[in-house]
Amino acid sequence: MSRYTLGIDTSNYATSLAVFDTAGEVVCAKKRFLPVKEGQLGLRQSDALFHHTVALPEMMQELAQEFDLTKIDAVGVSQKPRPVEGSYMPCFLAGVSAAAAFAQAKGIPLVRTTHQQGHAAAALFAAKGEQLFAEKVLLFHISGGTTDLLLCDQVRQITTLGTSTDLYAGQAVDRVGVKLGFGFPAGAEVSRLAAQCGEEIRPKSSVKGMQCSLSGLENQCNGLLAAGKTPEYVCKYCLLCVADTVVKMTKAAQKEYPGLPVVCAGGVMSSDIIRAWVQKRLPQVYFVPGMYSSDNAIGVSILAAREAGLWLK
Repeated sequence: MSRYTLGIDTSNYATSLAVFDTAGEVVCAKKRFLPVKEGQLGLRQSDALFHHTVALPEMMQELAQEFDLTKIDAVGVSQKPRPVEGSYMPCFLAGVSAAAAFAQAKGIPLVRTTHQQGHAAAALFAAKGEQLFAEKVLLFHISGGTTDLLLCDQVRQITTLGTSTDLYAGQAVDRVGVKLGFGFPAGAEVSRLAAQCGEEIRPKSSVKGMQCSLSGLENQCNGLLAAGKTPEYVCKYCLLCVADTVVKMTKAAQKEYPGLPVVCAGGVMSSDIIRAWVQKRLPQVYFVPGMYSSDNAIGVSILAAREAGLWLK
């Protein structure tokens, strides 16, 4: 018999809701990007918290028009960015408040997880259903706030193996996009423009072992624009540098952890250009569809089902 869980995620990019059917299906997923003023590179946390607070009741009402919320058996929520001590962002408080109120009103379990674990769960589920939840996996989480290579053990334990020592990949992509006049976040527009470039490009990435540096990427892209390269060329160059960084870090990790599956998650990894470059060099790497890769509440709803004992018992 199917049972259902609700997931809530309030990141610094989007307000997200999802319903998971324990038969193994995502019933519905809703997302609303936070509004960012033209030319700006993100929101202050107080503004993000405000926008989540406004969006959640409206989105819950929209969800109720598509799904009978009285059928929900457990609620999951991202309460902080990562499952480590000291990890905190105020924007997640909006989701925690909504989830706690819903769970208490219905008398159902409330499962507290993290944004990163939600990303991991959504990616693993999209890559291979329930199978990867029982294995150790090398997981890339690359977004506006992370460029992390993780050792993911059943999602419950996540160890950071490598990261960027300065700028995150999503920040580099967004800065290039905003400089070209796109709104924030700019990843989708950068990918769209990059796809129009037919030139062969040899990216120059900075990787040492499982650590990378991306601050130079922003400078390289600015230099290319100043030298007269087209926006299409610069966007493609930017994304290929990120892709080459993923390839080099993965190869370094595979030397220490041979044979583990590799899964790519996070909004930046939804780029077709990045996926094509990486899979040409590492064919066994899993890339998942955009709805499971970018910020979403899907993984949170899945973890709610597992931790509440409704799925993968």
